[in-house]
Amino acid sequence: MANHTQIKTVAQNKKAYHDYFVDEKYEAGIALYGTEVKSIRMGAVNLKDTYCSLKNGELFVVGMHVSPYEKGNIFNREPRRERKLLMHKREIMKLGGLVAQKGYTLVPLSLYFSGKNLKVEIGLCRGKKLYDKRDALAEKQANREMDRRMKDSSKGYRE
Repeated sequence: MANHTQIKTVAQNKKAYHDYFVDEKYEAGIALYGTEVKSIRMGAVNLKDTYCSLKNGELFVVGMHVSPYEKGNIFNREPRRERKLLMHKREIMKLGGLVAQKGYTLVPLSLYFSGKNLKVEIGLCRGKKLYDKRDALAEKQANREMDRRMKDSSKGYRE
Protein backbone atom coordinates (compact mmCIF):
# COMPACT_ATOMS: atom_id res chain seq x y z
CA MET A 1 0.00 0.00 0.00
CA ALA A 2 1.57 3.29 -1.14
CA ASN A 3 1.83 6.34 1.09
CA HIS A 4 -0.04 9.22 -0.46
CA THR A 5 1.48 12.52 0.56
CA GLN A 6 -1.15 15.13 1.08
CA ILE A 7 -0.70 18.32 -0.94
CA LYS A 8 -1.99 21.55 0.58
CA THR A 9 -1.66 24.66 -1.58
CA VAL A 10 -0.74 27.73 0.46
CA ALA A 11 -0.38 30.42 -2.22
CA GLN A 12 -0.80 30.77 -5.98
CA ASN A 13 0.55 33.32 -8.41
CA LYS A 14 -2.51 33.89 -10.60
CA LYS A 15 -0.95 36.95 -12.19
CA ALA A 16 1.79 34.74 -13.67
CA TYR A 17 -0.78 32.89 -15.81
CA HIS A 18 -2.10 36.25 -17.01
CA ASP A 19 1.32 37.70 -17.86
CA TYR A 20 3.12 34.61 -19.20
CA PHE A 21 2.74 31.46 -21.29
CA VAL A 22 3.87 28.59 -19.03
CA ASP A 23 5.86 26.11 -21.14
CA GLU A 24 7.17 23.76 -18.44
CA LYS A 25 6.71 23.30 -14.70
CA TYR A 26 9.32 22.24 -12.15
CA GLU A 27 9.21 21.47 -8.44
CA ALA A 28 11.80 22.85 -6.02
CA GLY A 29 12.30 22.89 -2.28
CA ILE A 30 12.92 26.18 -0.51
CA ALA A 31 15.32 27.09 2.29
CA LEU A 32 13.44 28.89 5.08
CA TYR A 33 13.79 29.72 8.75
CA GLY A 34 11.36 28.36 11.37
CA THR A 35 9.33 31.52 11.86
CA GLU A 36 8.90 31.85 8.08
CA VAL A 37 7.48 28.33 7.84
CA LYS A 38 5.04 29.07 10.67
CA SER A 39 3.96 32.28 8.95
CA ILE A 40 3.49 30.45 5.62
CA ARG A 41 1.42 27.72 7.35
CA MET A 42 -0.94 30.52 8.44
CA GLY A 43 -1.15 31.69 4.80
CA ALA A 44 0.76 34.95 5.33
CA VAL A 45 2.65 34.78 2.02
CA ASN A 46 2.32 36.63 -1.29
CA LEU A 47 3.77 35.47 -4.63
CA LYS A 48 2.67 38.49 -6.66
CA ASP A 49 5.53 40.04 -8.70
CA THR A 50 8.00 37.27 -7.82
CA TYR A 51 10.61 35.78 -10.11
CA CYS A 52 13.61 33.46 -9.90
CA SER A 53 17.21 34.44 -10.51
CA LEU A 54 20.38 32.44 -11.02
CA LYS A 55 23.50 33.46 -9.07
CA ASN A 56 26.72 31.44 -8.96
CA GLY A 57 24.97 28.24 -10.03
CA GLU A 58 22.25 28.62 -7.38
CA LEU A 59 18.60 29.47 -7.85
CA PHE A 60 16.87 32.14 -5.73
CA VAL A 61 13.28 33.37 -5.51
CA VAL A 62 13.12 37.17 -5.46
CA GLY A 63 10.24 39.33 -4.25
CA MET A 64 8.29 36.70 -2.29
CA HIS A 65 6.72 38.42 0.70
CA VAL A 66 6.43 36.35 3.88
CA SER A 67 4.80 38.37 6.65
CA PRO A 68 6.66 38.32 9.98
CA TYR A 69 5.37 35.69 12.40
CA GLU A 70 3.53 37.53 15.20
CA LYS A 71 5.05 35.41 17.96
CA GLY A 72 8.50 35.33 16.38
CA ASN A 73 9.93 38.63 17.74
CA ILE A 74 13.75 38.59 17.29
CA PHE A 75 13.74 35.44 15.17
CA ASN A 76 11.78 37.05 12.32
CA ARG A 77 13.63 37.67 9.07
CA GLU A 78 13.29 40.36 6.38
CA PRO A 79 9.87 39.80 4.68
CA ARG A 80 11.15 40.25 1.09
CA ARG A 81 14.60 38.66 1.37
CA GLU A 82 15.91 36.37 -1.38
CA ARG A 83 15.28 32.73 -0.57
CA LYS A 84 17.33 29.87 -1.95
CA LEU A 85 15.54 27.21 -3.99
CA LEU A 86 16.68 23.63 -3.65
CA MET A 87 17.07 21.69 -6.89
CA HIS A 88 19.61 19.30 -8.37
CA LYS A 89 22.61 21.03 -9.95
CA ARG A 90 21.82 19.41 -13.31
CA GLU A 91 18.28 20.85 -13.30
CA ILE A 92 19.56 24.32 -12.35
CA MET A 93 22.11 24.25 -15.17
CA LYS A 94 19.42 23.15 -17.67
CA LEU A 95 17.11 25.97 -16.54
CA GLY A 96 20.01 28.44 -16.69
CA GLY A 97 20.62 27.48 -20.32
CA LEU A 98 16.95 27.90 -21.19
CA VAL A 99 16.70 31.28 -19.42
CA ALA A 100 19.73 32.48 -21.38
CA GLN A 101 17.65 31.97 -24.53
CA LYS A 102 15.50 34.84 -25.73
CA GLY A 103 12.31 35.54 -23.83
CA TYR A 104 12.35 32.90 -21.09
CA THR A 105 12.02 33.63 -17.40
CA LEU A 106 11.47 31.53 -14.27
CA VAL A 107 8.37 32.43 -12.26
CA PRO A 108 7.09 30.82 -9.03
CA LEU A 109 3.55 29.61 -9.78
CA SER A 110 2.50 28.17 -6.43
CA LEU A 111 3.67 27.35 -2.94
CA TYR A 112 2.43 24.14 -1.31
CA PHE A 113 3.10 21.60 1.39
CA SER A 114 3.84 18.10 0.11
CA GLY A 115 3.54 16.12 3.32
CA LYS A 116 5.59 18.16 5.78
CA ASN A 117 7.89 19.69 3.13
CA LEU A 118 7.27 23.09 1.59
CA LYS A 119 7.63 23.09 -2.21
CA VAL A 120 7.61 25.78 -4.88
CA GLU A 121 6.22 25.11 -8.34
CA ILE A 122 8.34 27.03 -10.85
CA GLY A 123 7.22 27.76 -14.38
CA LEU A 124 9.51 28.22 -17.37
CA CYS A 125 7.61 31.09 -18.97
CA ARG A 126 7.52 33.29 -22.05
CA GLY A 127 6.07 36.78 -21.74
CA LYS A 128 2.68 37.54 -23.27
CA LYS A 129 2.16 40.55 -25.46
CA LEU A 130 -0.77 42.88 -24.77
CA TYR A 131 -2.86 41.35 -27.58
CA ASP A 132 -2.26 37.85 -26.15
CA LYS A 133 -3.61 39.03 -22.79
CA ARG A 134 -6.66 40.51 -24.49
CA ASP A 135 -7.29 37.27 -26.41
CA ALA A 136 -7.02 35.22 -23.22
CA LEU A 137 -9.43 37.55 -21.41
CA ALA A 138 -11.94 37.44 -24.32
CA GLU A 139 -11.76 33.62 -24.41
CA LYS A 140 -12.29 33.43 -20.64
CA GLN A 141 -15.35 35.69 -20.86
CA ALA A 142 -16.77 33.68 -23.80
CA ASN A 143 -16.38 30.43 -21.85
CA ARG A 144 -18.04 31.98 -18.81
CA GLU A 145 -20.97 33.18 -20.99
CA MET A 146 -21.35 29.70 -22.56
CA ASP A 147 -21.37 28.05 -19.15
CA ARG A 148 -23.99 30.51 -17.94
CA ARG A 149 -26.22 29.82 -20.96
CA MET A 150 -25.82 26.04 -20.58
CA LYS A 151 -26.76 26.32 -16.92
CA ASP A 152 -29.86 28.40 -17.79
CA SER A 153 -30.97 25.97 -20.52
CA SER A 154 -30.54 22.94 -18.26
CA LYS A 155 -32.80 24.50 -15.61
CA GLY A 156 -35.61 25.02 -18.06
CA TYR A 157 -37.54 28.23 -17.93
CA ARG A 158 -39.81 27.97 -14.90
CA GLU A 159 -41.32 31.28 -13.98
